[in-house]
Amino acid sequence: MEQIYPKYQKQCKLIKAKPQTVQFILNYSKALHIQKIKGMTIESNLN
Repeated sequence: MEQIYPKYQKQCKLIKAKPQTVQFILNYSKALHIQKIKGMTIESNLN
């Protein structure tokens, strides 16, 4: 587990997403439809 964390945590910065970006991702995830048919996965965008 130690290997997945950066050695220099003080240099890491958190970034903030714009509200428009968050809204876009939420809308996309609501429109994405995934179906499994006969072992195949089909992804379709409902927009």
